[in-house]
Amino acid sequence: NVGDVAGMGADLFGSFAESTCAALVIAAQTPDLLAQGWGAVCFPLVVSSAGILVCLLTSFLATNLYPVTSENRIELALRLQLIVTTLLMVPATYIVTGMFIPETFVIDGVSRMITATQQDVFICIVSGAIGGLVIGLTTEYYTSKEYEPVKDLVESCRTGAATNIIYGLALGYNSVVVPVFVLAFIIYVAFTLCDLYGVALAAVGMLGNLATGLTIDAYGPVCDNAGGIAEMAELHKDVRKKTDALDAAGNTTAAVGKGFAIGSAALVSLALYGAFVVRVKVASKAAETNVEILQPLTFAFLLIGSMLPYWFSAMTMKSVGKAAMEMVAEVKDQFERNPELLNPNGTARPDYDRCVAISTRSALREMIAPGALVMLAPIITGVFFGVTAVYGLLTGGLLSGVQLAISMSNTGGAWDNCKKYIEGNIDPSLGGKGSEVHKAAVVGDTVGDPLKDTSGPSLNILMKLMAIISLVFADFFFAINSGRGFLNL
Repeated sequence: NVGDVAGMGADLFGSFAESTCAALVIAAQTPDLLAQGWGAVCFPLVVSSAGILVCLLTSFLATNLYPVTSENRIELALRLQLIVTTLLMVPATYIVTGMFIPETFVIDGVSRMITATQQDVFICIVSGAIGGLVIGLTTEYYTSKEYEPVKDLVESCRTGAATNIIYGLALGYNSVVVPVFVLAFIIYVAFTLCDLYGVALAAVGMLGNLATGLTIDAYGPVCDNAGGIAEMAELHKDVRKKTDALDAAGNTTAAVGKGFAIGSAALVSLALYGAFVVRVKVASKAAETNVEILQPLTFAFLLIGSMLPYWFSAMTMKSVGKAAMEMVAEVKDQFERNPELLNPNGTARPDYDRCVAISTRSALREMIAPGALVMLAPIITGVFFGVTAVYGLLTGGLLSGVQLAISMSNTGGAWDNCKKYIEGNIDPSLGGKGSEVHKAAVVGDTVGDPLKDTSGPSLNILMKLMAIISLVFADFFFAINSGRGFLNL
């Protein structure tokens, strides 16, 4: 749980920093914004600052205006935090846009010069903010035990683990539809109005309420740890019941946080991809640079790039499985060496340090291969096949990565809440904890954990890191046979 908070926090902060930097770099190369003054250049930071103030004000909603007084108000209180923060960002953005952005300014876009206005900038930011809210609410719908998708998943457990897995995968695939349409709309609007600057600002807008997003994301792991402490301390069953209710809401909020992270990662990756294209245009001294998808090399690497998220996910999921097998073997070994551990009234204590060491060692060792894949793929492609191949690689990685990440995160979150629904004995006909229905749900939850906690969120890093590495090595790639690589294709 600590790793979940730290990892998701690092991911969201990385997207926040990268989108801000992308917007700052473009603004610094736009003469009209430079002429307007330092405030216009640093406008993305102004939006983020306004977001912090809005989040600070909204925090009083949960503590004073709408406190949680019953279990059925937990998710509603968290949802209101997100909705109110996003809605308040709209007037705040309108005010700062009028204060710092010139009425009209010219942007040197990827393929053409664009004349943008204050209204265009405002629309780009708001489209990102509202789009992020829609993605978050869609994620909540598919992962919360209050709505039909998870209830359907619960019903599927009546006929065993196999149908639970089938329904869970279908739920994850369905959950991709709305977020992808939303992202497509945001990208079209932002790119049309302000080119790459608009895409970067849309990402800034989506992460404008980052303080609230991180708060509701960290809420889940905190409640999960509280439940674990209550169980280890053998507190009254009512305490565990309360922590389970909080944890179930936490699973949903964690999924919402992952939805924001994936959506913003897609926008950031596109902005960095565009910066790579611009960097190649500068290096080649061409009047314009267009990405021709139907070129043989570009299309071939489009397919290869689409495959990379699956290869990467296979590595990370297998790593979780190997670590889990090591952990199970260690626990069995401790029971065999010290049978007193099985005595509920005994005084013997397990060797927790060995289990923690296995987990930590596996986490570090097993990430070497996936990390090397992400870092070496664009470098090898650019060095040997040239920049047109990198265009295809980045396009494919972005297109399949964002959809696979959303599907994995939502499937895992739904399976977890499916198990919590049965354990909460909301429907007595399910049999509650320990029943055959519950056992089927536990299988789904076990499968879902590496999806929602490892492979899904880590695909954000794949999308962003490949684009960043390509951008950093852009001049080097072009220096090799004028961008055609060592194979001179």
